[in-house]
Amino acid sequence: MASAAEQMAANMSWGAFGKATELRQRILFTIGLLIVYRLGTFIPVPGIDGSALRDFMSGQAAGLGGILSMFTGGALGRMGIFALGIMPYISASIIVQLLSSTWEPLKQLKKEGEQGRKKINQYTRYFTVVLSAFQAYGLAASLEAGGLASDPGLFFTASCIITLVGGTMFLMWLGEQITARGIGNGISLIIFVGIIAEIPSALAQFLASGRSGAISPVTIIAVILMVAAILTFVVFMERSLRKVHIQYPRRQVGMKMYDGGSSHLPIKVNPAGVIPAIFASALLLLPTTISTFSGTDTGPVMSTILAYFGPGQPLYLLFFTVMIVFFTYFYTREVAFKTDEVADNLKNQNGFVPGIRPGKRTAEYLDYVVTRILVLGSAYLALVALLPEILRNQFAIPFYFGGTSVLIVVSVGMDTIQQVQSHMLAHQYEGLIEKSQLRGRRGGAKAKTRRGPSRR
Repeated sequence: MASAAEQMAANMSWGAFGKATELRQRILFTIGLLIVYRLGTFIPVPGIDGSALRDFMSGQAAGLGGILSMFTGGALGRMGIFALGIMPYISASIIVQLLSSTWEPLKQLKKEGEQGRKKINQYTRYFTVVLSAFQAYGLAASLEAGGLASDPGLFFTASCIITLVGGTMFLMWLGEQITARGIGNGISLIIFVGIIAEIPSALAQFLASGRSGAISPVTIIAVILMVAAILTFVVFMERSLRKVHIQYPRRQVGMKMYDGGSSHLPIKVNPAGVIPAIFASALLLLPTTISTFSGTDTGPVMSTILAYFGPGQPLYLLFFTVMIVFFTYFYTREVAFKTDEVADNLKNQNGFVPGIRPGKRTAEYLDYVVTRILVLGSAYLALVALLPEILRNQFAIPFYFGGTSVLIVVSVGMDTIQQVQSHMLAHQYEGLIEKSQLRGRRGGAKAKTRRGPSRR
């Protein structure tokens, strides 16, 4: 038997969507802000030599420059005002979350509830300004060293820093507005739209290489089948759950005795979602963002880092794997699924796992279950993120296909669709409640009219 929620979800239609005015407004608001983001990627930073930049990026399109350009929605390739993208904010969030788990003052802030969370978010914004200013200065210096600035000097450096930092902070504000007043997670949607916008041009370049004979038809078919297989595998893994049985005892309310029920606690195979892959990519791309534009003027230290940690290199793959596994465990335990809080909530609701005592024992059991599940979840994330890197390095396919991009596209798309369905279900519930209230009022009015004359 399907549940009431499942039956209502099956009855969803375009007519029901048209009646959900709040959901429609949220979707239009989100689309409007994402259009503003896309327009900003085409506004160039002042003082850039456009022809020299196009020549440089055409030579870097198949390598690291293409990867960085896709993560910024093409803004880096055009040197737009959003060239740094949202990555400084993500890097700042990583560092602040790490400090909030190890540094005692931030630990105390986390325990203060909503006020502490607002204070931590404020610190994250401040650190985003510092980090983006540092990256913008390095990028401006690299542009001058690479001969990509039309009028190098102090004015160009200052204008470049102000423009890039302002662009990053504006993107951060856009993401917060989408999360609060739109649909879906704003930061993830900005990255999602940036990746989707660059796929058509990359696909056209890939097919053009096959038309010119640079890539064999067999390779093209193999890549298409690989993309379909990875997409199917990611969707399957993102919907996989481990259900922990929960039992509720019999309880007495007033003079009535209610029988105890049973339910289950769903634990996803990948509770952290796409966050570990984004964090790992942000840290890997952080040192190479500046060195990409330095060309032959790269110092010995940076040259060594790029030689050993370049895309496809063994140390790059190893470091990427270690960071994905670390962030999967860290983000799940600290943010996505806190076993202590879940155990306390179950205890307050008089729920328990059969055979396990409520409280500390339940937290230990859930920690044991989550640890075993994350072995599979982190291995899945690492496999999807690294497989395209290995195949690209082995077959030298001039088409950007990153595992992190696939994870972002699938995860953000599924999460956004689920939020849309949740809003539509809430709208249908509100409609049913209003109908029941109207029927109750009509029934009360009829009862008053049918009431016979009172006795004297």
